[in-house]
Amino acid sequence: MQHPPLHEDHPDLQALAAEGRVVAYFGYGSLVNPRTLRTKFLGIRRAEAAGWRRTWLPREAGEEMSLLSVKRDEAAGVHGVVVYDLVDHLPSVDEREAGYARRIVDLSRLTVETPPLSDIPVYIYEAHPAAPTAEDRQSAILQSYLDAVMQGFRMLYGEAGLKRFVEETHGFETWLFADRHEPLYPRSVTLEEGEAALFDRLLALRGLRDITVDD
Repeated sequence: MQHPPLHEDHPDLQALAAEGRVVAYFGYGSLVNPRTLRTKFLGIRRAEAAGWRRTWLPREAGEEMSLLSVKRDEAAGVHGVVVYDLVDHLPSVDEREAGYARRIVDLSRLTVETPPLSDIPVYIYEAHPAAPTAEDRQSAILQSYLDAVMQGFRMLYGEAGLKRFVEETHGFETWLFADRHEPLYPRSVTLEEGEAALFDRLLALRGLRDITVDD
């Protein structure tokens, strides 16, 4: 099924790629929501990568909050987006994803909707296979961050894609830090009518438990 573009491609995308100045990376968390984007990328597409499993991990050792990452899992696949960006920006992405390994995605294992380019490297940032999950550490998931991610999957992939995100992501069996009404996530979003109830229902079925923000 054809979807509308997430945003228009940069007019010089093809020329920049011909000069070797374009790189791509796979987004599996907040990048799926166009409302969280503070930078206009050269291009962005819906995509799926085979061989990884999305999972909640503590931000770092001893950290009480969690973020989304992926681990190798040959029986799984992740849906998300491929972002086309300038090669010059890659070091800043590496810095943002410090603690994860940047791997090249085998293009035979990648499906991109109406790809604007071919034969450029596509990277994915993965966690170590032995890294403990949020479930292992019982590190909480920030509701304002999760709302942004879930809204993005609903916008890009519909309710079926949202349910897939909840059902297939590992590490949900932990705590939800309920900051929806006083968001701590700096790129928080406004939910559409009915989204809060939908998200809460899906998460309750998945086993997520609430921690209420102190007054």
